[in-house]
Amino acid sequence: MLNKSRREFLAGVAFLGASSLVRGSTHTLSTTSDQTNPGSPWSSDSRQQASGRLRSYFGKTAPRLLRAAEGVLQHPSIACSLPGKQYSTSLWDWDTYWTARGLFQFAAISNDSAFRKSVGEHAIGSFTNFFDHQSAEGRLPIMLDVKNPDPLGTLKPDRPKSQNQAKPVFAQLALLTSDQLGSVDWLAPQFDKLLRFYASWVSGNQSSIGLLVWGNDVAIGNDNDPTTFGRPFFSSANLLLNCLFYQDLKAAAQLAGRLNRSTDAQSLGGQARTLGEQIQKYCWDRRDQFYYTVDVQCVDKRSELIPHVRPGMDMSWHSLPLRVQTFTGFLPLWCGLASQDQAKGLVQTNYLADDRFRCNGGVKSLSSKESMYSLAFSSNPSNWLGPVWIIVNYFVWKGLNDYGFHDEAAKLADKTLQMLSADLAGNGSLNEYYHPDTQKALSHKGFMDWDLLALEMM
Repeated sequence: MLNKSRREFLAGVAFLGASSLVRGSTHTLSTTSDQTNPGSPWSSDSRQQASGRLRSYFGKTAPRLLRAAEGVLQHPSIACSLPGKQYSTSLWDWDTYWTARGLFQFAAISNDSAFRKSVGEHAIGSFTNFFDHQSAEGRLPIMLDVKNPDPLGTLKPDRPKSQNQAKPVFAQLALLTSDQLGSVDWLAPQFDKLLRFYASWVSGNQSSIGLLVWGNDVAIGNDNDPTTFGRPFFSSANLLLNCLFYQDLKAAAQLAGRLNRSTDAQSLGGQARTLGEQIQKYCWDRRDQFYYTVDVQCVDKRSELIPHVRPGMDMSWHSLPLRVQTFTGFLPLWCGLASQDQAKGLVQTNYLADDRFRCNGGVKSLSSKESMYSLAFSSNPSNWLGPVWIIVNYFVWKGLNDYGFHDEAAKLADKTLQMLSADLAGNGSLNEYYHPDTQKALSHKGFMDWDLLALEMM
């Protein structure tokens, strides 16, 4: 790795070139000024100072996330926390993708090709560790530990299989890694396993309306999302799950094309389009200009409950929107599903209109207008009922940028960098989630993971 002073110099030189790593296609939409934006203006000098502090910290800590093979993890892998901190001996599903993304961005900003290669090797190792423990059905564990390949019991053979499995992020990880290393050859022996993983999701968790549902509420990513947490098994077609799966199918289609698997590329692309259509059909709410998770338990029971009564009207709906406003309502911006008109309505009506989501720290994980809103510390589940998570800020920032709301995206990036820089200055490390108003850290000192995505927001 480069020494500190040279790294900071190269960061400034390489910044513009590195930004191409994170910019997607831009939709053309006029932006709206943020008249109600909380917080004071932030100078360019302050932004540079915060960015420099974060780059310096990541320069010291990022290499420590690259973990050598150990125990069950027979290939080098990527940790989401610093050694000795919580989660440091585990390999988590979607955390691995976000951490790898941040590490690759650091390599680009620092112009360090050796580090980029090392991140690529550990990303491939992480991918392989998961697929080394794939079940006969194609399922993958949510998390592996150096001493246990399936601590959460996701691969149990019992039926019905209400246990959740790994989130669909592996094609996104593979595409990112292949782009960074300039080769997809490493994936060829694993690609059929990836297809089996998708098939296991569809066979075990696809609802009658084509959306995927969580089996239960364990390790769903946004742990205590009220639209899934505590609800009946197999009832919640959660937006996070479905948007991740949509994005992963698109990535897999690209990878299949590069591997000269044209039939698979067409099939995967078709599956992605179909899923996208179902998300649009069932999750977009025209009244609220918002995307909602839906309940898929709508079943006509008259033939069982009153078999002697002649039925009248057919039941014409197959799901009901769970009108709880969580950050997941913005995910169709992140994955490019929303139309320009939907994006305009979503942003102007639900993001810019008031402070239900916007805050000093960025974006609240749950609208503060909801009765479940809470900023209490919690672990198992972690608290997604309002605290600011950097992954939430990233999702919304990326969506705003891609749909042309560049001013709003820049303000959100500034809030994120300011909050993380203040955390470093006060605590000497980063944390997992933050108070939306005071910006104070609420949990897990030494956390890294998707905090590294702040590098894309610089």
